Amino acid sequence: MLYENGTLDATFAAAAGEDPALLAELRRAFAESVERQIDLLKRARCDGNWEMAALRLKGLAASFHADELLKLSADALESAPGEPTIVRKIEAFYMDFVA
Repeated sequence: MLYENGTLDATFAAAAGEDPALLAELRRAFAESVERQIDLLKRARCDGNWEMAALRLKGLAASFHADELLKLSADALESAPGEPTIVRKIEAFYMDFVA
């Protein structure tokens, strides 16, 4: 899976304008938030924790117009807690984003 940069990068650019430092800070904050939710998904031992992490990830994706991550978080909500396939797909999105 490749990171889709269209709407997400456009959102960052619109928010940062011509300020490269702000753009870098926004990207870093987004990456840290995604990483935190991945960690919570991995550690979820019950339906409630899994659902909360997936909902937070979905909200983050919606806020930044990250369409691929939005789809993945919706898939996480529909899957069983701890589903390794969905976690790997979200991690792949994250790794492509930070690369």
